[in-house]
Amino acid sequence: MTDLTLGIGSRVKHGEYKLGVVVQVWNDSYDITFIEYGLKEIMKTDPDLEVVEFVSMASDLVSYSDIEKAIRQIVLDHSDFHPVTSIGKKWIDGTIILKPGDEGLQQKEFPIETFFHKIVMVRDRLRVMEQRINSSKLSEDEKVNLQQYITRIYGSLTTFNVLFDDKDDAFRGEKKA
Repeated sequence: MTDLTLGIGSRVKHGEYKLGVVVQVWNDSYDITFIEYGLKEIMKTDPDLEVVEFVSMASDLVSYSDIEKAIRQIVLDHSDFHPVTSIGKKWIDGTIILKPGDEGLQQKEFPIETFFHKIVMVRDRLRVMEQRINSSKLSEDEKVNLQQYITRIYGSLTTFNVLFDDKDDAFRGEKKA
């Protein structure tokens, strides 16, 4: 192939991978999605790479990965779907024991993962409630008031942050000035 830099969207043919489309341009390589082989990184100097349809490099094009990230964020922000949240490794196979103050009553034990699942469900439902409030026809003052209330609920649940494997999944309350 020549020194010609392909732009995103250029159609190519490769000796091994057949037909594909350039989805990302790097300094010395391209990310190309091939019909039969999926995403492959191909060096710009690869002699098996042939241009089928040239698209010039444009500064205003967005990469496939940028589009993918944006779509993922939109799905997360506007749906009831939430990615899997992992419990901290030290809690796996742990048990919660509820021991009543009255000696005549029996204690209750259950897997900590069951409790963690319920906490995650509460967090996810609060997030959905936030989204629905923000997209509602309430006045801005009403939205702010309800949002502050939800933030205080998050703050009340920060005790359970020790259970989360990834701290980005944890509850965050109001920031103290």
